[in-house]
Amino acid sequence: MSLPDHGPAPRSLADQTEAELGGPLSVLVRQKREHVRLDRLLHRLGETSGSEQDRVLVSIYRLVFPHAFAEESVLWPAVRKVVPDGEQLTLEVEEEHQEVNELVVRLDGDDLPADERQRLLDRLVTVLREDVRDEEDRMLPQLQAALGPAQLRRLGVAWEAVRRTAPTRPHPVVARRPPGNAVAAAPLTVLDNLRDLCEVVAHRVPGAAPALRPASRVLARAAGRAERLPAFRRGERSETARGPGAAA
Repeated sequence: MSLPDHGPAPRSLADQTEAELGGPLSVLVRQKREHVRLDRLLHRLGETSGSEQDRVLVSIYRLVFPHAFAEESVLWPAVRKVVPDGEQLTLEVEEEHQEVNELVVRLDGDDLPADERQRLLDRLVTVLREDVRDEEDRMLPQLQAALGPAQLRRLGVAWEAVRRTAPTRPHPVVARRPPGNAVAAAPLTVLDNLRDLCEVVAHRVPGAAPALRPASRVLARAAGRAERLPAFRRGERSETARGPGAAA
């Protein structure tokens, strides 16, 4: 989904140097850096298959979900405050984020036919690339025009702090906006990190896998129940809402 046209676009982040974007601490530089990492991973995804492709996909998840959570918690509220049409611009990107969450939940499902898995992977790559372009070409240059370098650096520090402590897995039922996502952050991050630990140890110590993989599934069910709490859904727009009865 592309953002609506509002006249001549400012210069894309892709065409600007680090200094032009406000220096290494700027939120714009941090965003661009992670988008470059994502582009490399998406290329690798298309060049791999089987277990190697699964590992690349996990790397994409661990990059994308904390990144997007920090955007929704820190960056998009700032956009809505200072950018004309910020409400509509952020809503379009939140819809992309919501679709990514739902695609990954489906990709992680059991017994997925090969053709369906490929269709979902293709759509995931398309949405992620659209999301990067919408942010770098339209939304973030407008934020750059509205804020000074010092403000962009402060936003960058706040964004990085949230990113480092954000959930690492899809949570499609949680609000894409504060206050719901802010309230959900700590408990979901703890559950996600425990699941990540279980899966890392199970991979490195095969003998532990029979005990750890069921433990990961228990944690997944706990996260699924937690994200349906009403407090975690506050602030959600209807366009990105997923019903509490939907499958996690």
